[in-house]
Amino acid sequence: MKFACALFSGTTDGVRPFITGEIMIRLEDVTLFVRSAALGSFSNAAREAGLLPGQVSAAVHRLERDLDKRLFVRSTRSLRLTAEGEKYLPYAQEMLEVVHAGAESLHSGDNEIKGELRVAMPSDIGRNVLLPLITRFCQQHPKVSLRLSLSDHISDVFRDPVDIAIRYGVLDNSSYVALPLAADNRRVLAASPAYLARNGRPQTLDEVVNHPCLLFTMNSQVYDKWSFPENGMRRQLIVKSRMLCDDADVARRWAIDGLGIVYKSWIDLSDDVLAGRLEVLLPQHPGEAAPLNLICPHRKQFSPAIRHLHNALREHLQPITALMHSHPAFKTTY
Repeated sequence: MKFACALFSGTTDGVRPFITGEIMIRLEDVTLFVRSAALGSFSNAAREAGLLPGQVSAAVHRLERDLDKRLFVRSTRSLRLTAEGEKYLPYAQEMLEVVHAGAESLHSGDNEIKGELRVAMPSDIGRNVLLPLITRFCQQHPKVSLRLSLSDHISDVFRDPVDIAIRYGVLDNSSYVALPLAADNRRVLAASPAYLARNGRPQTLDEVVNHPCLLFTMNSQVYDKWSFPENGMRRQLIVKSRMLCDDADVARRWAIDGLGIVYKSWIDLSDDVLAGRLEVLLPQHPGEAAPLNLICPHRKQFSPAIRHLHNALREHLQPITALMHSHPAFKTTY
């Protein structure tokens, strides 16, 4: 079976494609199918595209008709992919990537910093560490337009409408490229001076579990297992708390308010430690590695805007992570 793709910039009403024994698949229909799958409803996809839900539903129905397969199971409350829809989705995503890559290749020799940048970042580091730099970057490059998402939800740079995602942790998907921002960053235990004055300072990791620990969720998973490298192995503490939030920035603020112990990235807590709002605990037990990376599809790493933003972020973060080797708070570690 042969397929031909047609790209329509607007509605396809009244347009009759020329078909000679081939099935005409409209790229607009594929785009709306992919976005409906990512966002979980026709209404959300319509809102994002500036269309009516009925237009999105009609586009997906047209694609199903062209493929002769049902892609979604629809109900009044939910929208989920069928087995055929799950199978087709990665091919649809790749189709869109190829089209966009082809368009970008026409400008591959253009090193001007311009275009739309859709950036997703964790809430805490985004607001309190990186936002001023990214704002300044946009001011310095007026041809760049920015769409910024601050959330602890882990964005998928293929399924979600973002160009790059700034993430902690190790890359686990070969479809992405990870451009290092802070490879030697670690998590640290911290509490406020007021909390330590009231409750005492834990002297061992075992004592930490007897203190109230401030927890947050990541992608609906409670981050209550705190890991520490120890003698070539991994030591894990299972902590509990009556304080739980879905925004890691809130956990940091609770710690500043003296409500308990927090275990977060040094980059997130560095300003508070330097200002005396928090103190590092048990520096003889370095926390688990928390490398920070800029994640993007392979083709995006060659964008002038992304290259320059990556360099600016890396230069900004280098002196912050260097403090783990020089600041008095870590003097018993090194």
